[in-house]
Amino acid sequence: MSTQASNRSYRYPDNTQLPYHNGNPMHVGGNGNYYVQQNRDDVNYISSDDGSQSSNSRAQGFQAQFCTLDSSSANCVYPAHSSTSSQSISGSPLSQQESHSDHAYGSSPSASCVTQVPTWTLKDLENVMLGPDSDIGSPDSSFLPGTALYDNNWRELLGIQTGDLRQLIIACGKAVDENSFYIDALMSELREMVSVSGEPMQRLGAYMLEGLIARLSFTGLALYKSLKCKEPVATSSELMSYMHLLYEICPFFKFGYMSANGAIADAVKGEDIIHIVDFQIAQGSQWMTMIQALASRPGRRPYLRITGIDDSNSAHARGGGLDMVGQKLHRMAQSCGLPFEFNAVPAASHEVVFEDLCVRPGEAIVVNFAYQLHHTPDESVGIENHRDRILRMVKSLSPRVVTLVEQEANTNTAPFFLRYMETLDYYTAMFEAIDVACPRDDKKRISTEQHCVARDIVNLIACEGAERVERHEPFGKWRARLAMAGFRPYPLSPVVNRTIKTLLDSYHSYYRLEERDDILYLGWKNRKLVVSSAWC
Repeated sequence: MSTQASNRSYRYPDNTQLPYHNGNPMHVGGNGNYYVQQNRDDVNYISSDDGSQSSNSRAQGFQAQFCTLDSSSANCVYPAHSSTSSQSISGSPLSQQESHSDHAYGSSPSASCVTQVPTWTLKDLENVMLGPDSDIGSPDSSFLPGTALYDNNWRELLGIQTGDLRQLIIACGKAVDENSFYIDALMSELREMVSVSGEPMQRLGAYMLEGLIARLSFTGLALYKSLKCKEPVATSSELMSYMHLLYEICPFFKFGYMSANGAIADAVKGEDIIHIVDFQIAQGSQWMTMIQALASRPGRRPYLRITGIDDSNSAHARGGGLDMVGQKLHRMAQSCGLPFEFNAVPAASHEVVFEDLCVRPGEAIVVNFAYQLHHTPDESVGIENHRDRILRMVKSLSPRVVTLVEQEANTNTAPFFLRYMETLDYYTAMFEAIDVACPRDDKKRISTEQHCVARDIVNLIACEGAERVERHEPFGKWRARLAMAGFRPYPLSPVVNRTIKTLLDSYHSYYRLEERDDILYLGWKNRKLVVSSAWC
């Protein structure tokens, strides 16, 4: 569902159409601030060094004409560039790597964006386009659409070769970060080159452009919520099918669940009463195989309790509340003859307190954080550091093991442009991985990327402060947080490693599994994407 009533029309790639952003020519105000005029209303958009946003706008520009993520179907597409082959960036300095997503294993995630960023300045652009002696505030400025300077020189000045999509995506992010007056020219160019049914970089570019537009119009949170299934933009069965497709075509979730379950099974061997606390249980799918494994134990079967924590955002995707998850797990346990109990905690992770967990004496407690902790706010968001508070609370339970599965990215406290570059680098690898597994014109694949991937990209680019909930940290920071809470690494069983290697045999050869110091990394080519660890 759109954040506003929509009067836009979209067509599929066989007959694509999307209107241009209809802003008026950009100019520079007398006070030195750069403006975009739209419908006679000025917007002065400012991005501070720490990535925060402010505005003295009377109208929020860039809002309607670019949006593509406002429906659950794939009816929201960018037109492909007329010549896909002409968009190859093989001639660019960036192509010296084997792939856009290739950077060496073992490199610091904070330095993972290896792309060379143009070093031009705003004054350079003014001098070249307008002349050093020009009155750039004059209404008869030569920097107008249709002039030779406007149409040609900006590419040369910014070092962007015609058809170089990756550099154009970077230039758009830099322009937004610096509030540059040529934003409209760059975004119009980018719009012509992206498509949700194109090559991986075209598809990623479409969603990154959407994030930039939402950032400029301050609609990022509303768009993220609609894509995150808070509003019934698609039926629960459709959303389940999208999530299931992503689960099947890429091994990221299977890798996380299998590695965590392997550590848990090893830690609770011989225990009679097992209590699993899952801080984001979602559909509960991770525990179906665990129930079967525990039920197949020789001798007496253990008593299993599962505390499932999840906020209301997942209710629509499930088609109901946490009671549905409990019923599904109970049916599985009953079919296996395993004593079972489910405790539902309908709350966000940062709202959970000790009493919610209903801990009982004599239980072997395990805690699972699968793709969840990066959603828990820390000290960079507010005065309360819930991320560390939750870890200390979990440590007070004396758990047998704590499993942590997270995306290997550095987006939590990074300022906007560094976060933008990390998003580009990370999701380039992810879109390439999806591309080899699903046809580009598959409408279900388009919807899957839109609902399961694009929402995170939009949030990373468009939102700041408490509204930005996608706050990934590299493993080094997670390790430091866990150590400060009193945890030490729990060695993963070699069986887990062998099992995951067998799993990856059924996927593309570009997937890479690396074990280092009892930590498992899953990557695509040379980009680490997911890291799994266990602690006690």
